[in-house]
Amino acid sequence: MRTRTERRERLVPHTVDGETLMVVEEYTVEVPVPPRDWDQIVLTGALAAVALFLAVVIVWSTTSIGDLLARAVSEPAIAYAAATGFSAGWIVCMAFEWLNRYDPVRIQRPRTAGHAFLAADMAAVCIHGWVVDSLKVGVLGAVLSGGAKWLWTIALDHQAAPLDARTQQWVSIKRGEVGSRLALGAVRRQLTRAESRAAAEEAALRTRPDPNPESPDDEPEIPEGAPALPSSGPMTIKDAVQTARSSGFTDPDAVLRYVQKVADANAKAETVNRYLRSA
Repeated sequence: MRTRTERRERLVPHTVDGETLMVVEEYTVEVPVPPRDWDQIVLTGALAAVALFLAVVIVWSTTSIGDLLARAVSEPAIAYAAATGFSAGWIVCMAFEWLNRYDPVRIQRPRTAGHAFLAADMAAVCIHGWVVDSLKVGVLGAVLSGGAKWLWTIALDHQAAPLDARTQQWVSIKRGEVGSRLALGAVRRQLTRAESRAAAEEAALRTRPDPNPESPDDEPEIPEGAPALPSSGPMTIKDAVQTARSSGFTDPDAVLRYVQKVADANAKAETVNRYLRSA
């Protein structure tokens, strides 16, 4: 069994002049070396080869389709930028296939869309070969795109461990629960924003300026013949009502104006009328 030497550290007691402290001590230890994981090595190499093959196919497809589209536009940069969409479409779909590799239902839509994008890519490469009088080269380039997609599908199937029916249902239920929580959170945020806007609008409507504002100098008019203000201090609403009644005022509006002047400027008509009835 192969081993390797590793340097490690540990705390050991060390005493100087009768005082003991913990200090760091380095030491070496022989640890066994695990055998090479050839399965992982082969898988890593295969994935690297697929990625390299995919990059070559992208460059080939973009170059061919870009040259084809450049015949219809005056700016070649625009044509080559548009050409990247043919390869980007089925490559993005492959990414979604990877994300949904444990869900046989959700993986079908990106897989179908990926095949559609791949068919468009292969057709465009073949048309370019036909336009430049080299249909065989066009067909070969299209086969390369199909081969890259096929290799990716094989790698994906190898990585996606199949789930039994019950486990698949359990995963679907848990995914649905988490998805519901995320959806409810988004809905709550939307409702909160809507309620905030509604509250702000209602507050703005309640605080609109009065079309006929009263001037601060507009004070309630004291009925003619009302008694003078008391010199001992402010009166209560009840005392002001009684004073107005004793002075011969019977009109509730006149009594209210007098109370607002001598007792409480915010006195309500209901309060004054209640005192009038009880007087």
